[in-house]
Amino acid sequence: MKETINRADALALLKKYNTEPFHLQHAYTVEGVMRWFAAQLGYGEDADFWATVGLLHDIDYELYPDEHCQKAPEMLRDGGCSDEFIHAVCSHGYGICSNVELVHEMEKVLFACDELTGLIGAAARMRPSKSCKDMELSSLKKKYKDKKFAAGCSRDIISQGAEHLGWELDRLLGDTLEAMKSCEDDIAAAMEA
Repeated sequence: MKETINRADALALLKKYNTEPFHLQHAYTVEGVMRWFAAQLGYGEDADFWATVGLLHDIDYELYPDEHCQKAPEMLRDGGCSDEFIHAVCSHGYGICSNVELVHEMEKVLFACDELTGLIGAAARMRPSKSCKDMELSSLKKKYKDKKFAAGCSRDIISQGAEHLGWELDRLLGDTLEAMKSCEDDIAAAMEA
């Protein structure tokens, strides 16, 4: 089983460097998505590790957007995170803002779904329900193909993520949508707290 800091400490560490609701919601979303993928892909015993990496993956982004993944190691080390944990966090920027290679399947999942959660979240906010729970994959695919929609969410990074995993794009889109559906209520509760 992979070592990780407990959730309470991870949450305190996240909030030490992040205060913007957008960044907190993204952290909670990626945490929930990573926990879902750990269970689905047979890594249930490491679900806490996967989820905590998801929670802290952008720890340095709010304060240091131009040095993303460069400031994270020091922040995480000061918070008691292991080298394995720091590698996992920094690998999600591989080829973008980091040269930390994607080694484990978990790191590839994080790389693949990080950007995609933003696209799905934007698509959900456009729906009358403001939810992804009633979103179909076909609707998500239309938004994905519309390059003007959520233009800040890189389709290249999302498709590279699917390639790193050896998955068809439809699988990545569909699975990430299901993962977000599974944790939407928990994220809403965390944001209200």
